[in-house]
Amino acid sequence: MNEALPDVPEVRVVGLPQLTSGFDLVDRLDLPMHLKVHGPLEPLGGEQLAQLAERINLRGRGGAGFPFHKKLRSVAEAAIKRGVRPVVVVNGSEDEPACRKDTVLINRAPHLILDGALLCAEALGARTLVVGVTRESTQRSMEAALAERGLSNGRRSALRARVQRNPVRMVTGAAASLIRSIDGGPAIPPGRKVSASRSGVGGAPTLLSNAETFAQLAIAARIGPERYGNTGLYDEPGTVMLTVSGAVARPMVIEVPTGVPLRYVLQLAGAPPVPQGVLTGGYHGKWIDAATVNEAVVSRNSLDAVGGSLGAGAILPISQDTCPLGESLRVAQWLAEESAGQCGPCYLGLPAAARGLEDILNGGGPAALEAVKQVAKNVKRRGACSHPDGSAMFLESTVKAFTDDLAAHVLGNGCGRPVAGVLPLFEGGRAPTGIPGGQSEENGPSRQKIYVDWTLCRGHGLCADILPEVFQLGADGFPTVAQAQVPRYAEAKALRAVRRCPALALRIEEEAAAKAPSRNLPVLSQGRGRRALGR
Repeated sequence: MNEALPDVPEVRVVGLPQLTSGFDLVDRLDLPMHLKVHGPLEPLGGEQLAQLAERINLRGRGGAGFPFHKKLRSVAEAAIKRGVRPVVVVNGSEDEPACRKDTVLINRAPHLILDGALLCAEALGARTLVVGVTRESTQRSMEAALAERGLSNGRRSALRARVQRNPVRMVTGAAASLIRSIDGGPAIPPGRKVSASRSGVGGAPTLLSNAETFAQLAIAARIGPERYGNTGLYDEPGTVMLTVSGAVARPMVIEVPTGVPLRYVLQLAGAPPVPQGVLTGGYHGKWIDAATVNEAVVSRNSLDAVGGSLGAGAILPISQDTCPLGESLRVAQWLAEESAGQCGPCYLGLPAAARGLEDILNGGGPAALEAVKQVAKNVKRRGACSHPDGSAMFLESTVKAFTDDLAAHVLGNGCGRPVAGVLPLFEGGRAPTGIPGGQSEENGPSRQKIYVDWTLCRGHGLCADILPEVFQLGADGFPTVAQAQVPRYAEAKALRAVRRCPALALRIEEEAAAKAPSRNLPVLSQGRGRRALGR
């Protein structure tokens, strides 16, 4: 079984280092060593910074890949239009078990990240900088870096800077979750999609991007777009930080220029010469087969073209002697457990998809396969965040990539191979808690359950407007859940939803603490009107 990756695994580099410069000298570049290695950094105006990001085609390195120059200009325009100062947020919440590149950068080169973030803060006129992390090691390193620069959260500070520590959960890394936690709420998506560039922290325009993105910007600002463009591909210049694990002899974080063959990266990590498949982009990514690996190079466009994904920069090969569907089932179950427990597509759909994949392995036949496909299709674009979408993409890729094994399980007696458990997961797993992180009064176990009476419900939809943490409407206009735990922070809103329901179809029941369920996976009623499930 593959053990959980350490916060800072082995670090390698192909070619000349950029982000990892100085890693051969010290374990962590403090401010004096950072300046010795990288040199000083001159400030840039807002449009200069945007043009730089555009010329190097800088895209977010957290998974979505949104053009950074568009985000920067959007924040600047919103701040000018509204006459308010924007906020800069560094997202260092790296909570996939297979991802460590941002954790490595924060632990070993925190000032490179701060360079990029402070460039943006000065160019935008921001007076607030927040760095979101989820690990003790990253919190310590970043707090030390802020202190080394004389930055604090004091009211008299010209720039108020602080570290926001959140629980290690998959949904914590979502931009909306981080913003909500900075504002004092739970680190889960708010149930509605609002552009952070227009309304983020405290309602102010917020420039939020991934830790590596800010570090890449700092490198480009120092060496200029021409020299930056001399590394890597013409249309995707620079380097990429990857986390390589799975069936490899040496799990590692590696900095490579774009354009390097993917098979060479796998060879460096000691992957099987002919892997059965390679999961690209992490657990919200896509599988590619061994033949495709030989065609792919490390770049967003190349991986997209062969059916893979750069995503969060995780690369995970598996060998020929493990069951790929069994490996994928372990990940699917973990993804289901990572639900924030606030929308049907996530806390109902993802467990249903995992159970369907398990049914396939247990001989459920074609019906089980069709059920998995249907559930994966139904959860997409319906959640409160991107977690259901990314999980559905992973499931659909699994079904598409391993057709021979799928046929053996669906039409026969299985592939006959054991599950080696080579894809890293957090030790012991985690059951969904509804509100991740701690047992505070706001984030503790729910005390209430809300129910829909299908004999009264007329599909007015007011419940979804008042309580989006719990209710979303299906294609038929009716709520997608029949009963659900009410998060502590949303209890007042739940009561309001009950009182304002035009059909009086909602009720709340108080639960005794001893009878509180250990898993927030309500069963979907068979009641009437229900369908299955960011310039």
